[in-house]
Amino acid sequence: MRAVVFAYHNVGERCLRVLHARGVEVALVITHRDRPDENIWFRRVADTAAELGVPFLYGEDPADPAIAQAVRDARPDVIFSFYYRAMIPAGVLALAPGGAFNMHGSLLPKYRGRVPVNWAVLHGETETGATLHVMEARPDAGDIVDQTAVPILPDDTAGEVFDKVTVAAEQTLWRALPAMMAGQTPRRPNRLAEGSYYSGRKPEDGRIDWNRSAAEVYNLIRAVAPPYPGAFTEVGGQRFIVAQARRPLPDAARPLPDAASGGTATGLQVRDGQVVGVCGDGGLVIVTQLLAPDGTAVTPQALAPHLHTEQSNEGNR
Repeated sequence: MRAVVFAYHNVGERCLRVLHARGVEVALVITHRDRPDENIWFRRVADTAAELGVPFLYGEDPADPAIAQAVRDARPDVIFSFYYRAMIPAGVLALAPGGAFNMHGSLLPKYRGRVPVNWAVLHGETETGATLHVMEARPDAGDIVDQTAVPILPDDTAGEVFDKVTVAAEQTLWRALPAMMAGQTPRRPNRLAEGSYYSGRKPEDGRIDWNRSAAEVYNLIRAVAPPYPGAFTEVGGQRFIVAQARRPLPDAARPLPDAASGGTATGLQVRDGQVVGVCGDGGLVIVTQLLAPDGTAVTPQALAPHLHTEQSNEGNR
């Protein structure tokens, strides 16, 4: 099997290694340049391609005629896409007579679209995974070749789940390749009506609405915790990032009046020497790491003056 690979991020790096280990001839890798405004916490596909002696080029726009020509010149049997960030045009996909295949970070048909791991954590899912599927003009819509599930534990952050999904992607591709290389690629329907589609997320989507339930607030914190931009809130006119948190144990949780009834104020507070978030249903989120915008840790003692400023501002309105 001769392949052209569009790849980026950890899933791209690990899946490229799987292809190499299985004896797939990778004729060309197309990857992205790192964005200067992004936290690069993941492995670089370009570095791995260079290590393995695989030709690679940078291509931000797969619709660029130069990319199509490079793929054509590589004469692939198949095309793979592993966390490449742009939609590959149908005309480019058609250059591989054996088909084009994408690795997606969810159990399709659930969570088609962008950042599927973050959306799964945000919605409180207990399971997700990786799916290898046939590429079509619509995103994540083609037949399923294989998939592997992983658990999402109650306190897992999206970063931790992404690590599991990366391993699931590696396992899925390793398992599927022998049949694919023998020309017997398995396929089963990807029943879109039974799934869901979500678009990308922006840093501003990490703003905490303390009027929501404690479960919803905690899921947001987990879903965007570092290395992602982080959930944030504003106190006394200053932004703070809730980088780590936990829920109280059931026997330690203090029942509070429901905020909707006007019984308690929502938002950050300092109680018993620790920072807590009071949510709309009266539930608590214990903040174990609070950061200032410059990334420095904020102690309960340092937060307290901001809370007093907030209370003073409320009183003047």
